Amino acid sequence: MTTPPQVGDQAPDFTLPNEAGEPVSLSQFRGKRVILYFYPKDDTPGCTSQACGFRDAYPQIEEQNAVVIGISPDSTKSHTKFKTKHNLPFILLADEEHRVAEAYGVWGEKSMMGKKYMGIIRSHFVIDEEGRIVQAEVKVSPADSVKRALAALGVKP
Repeated sequence: MTTPPQVGDQAPDFTLPNEAGEPVSLSQFRGKRVILYFYPKDDTPGCTSQACGFRDAYPQIEEQNAVVIGISPDSTKSHTKFKTKHNLPFILLADEEHRVAEAYGVWGEKSMMGKKYMGIIRSHFVIDEEGRIVQAEVKVSPADSVKRALAALGVKP
């Protein structure tokens, strides 16, 4: 597993398809702040809670000149269903080959009921207008991810 980028590091750039299959690059958002979050799977309880937390705070996030980008290994089709079902106002990107998750050091060994497997380690990175990491939270709970990312932007709960 690659070491996750740290505060002060330049965020690794990437291009992935969004829920509509259109390519989106992190560098397109220079001049804005970005909450980049990695989650394991569309429409599971924790991932839905995290996504809906960002959705509910989205007006305040936008007031801070920021956007939210969610990344999981799910397909664009799965993202479309998830986004529509929960009325998510932000971009979801499909990292089916987990290259971006690996570049951010959040693809690793997990275990459930004694079974070990590889997957996304729930994480988020807050990136400033110049593309530098200002907050890196790896192995964070869904609720803490939303609270900590919002606090890093200066959004009051």
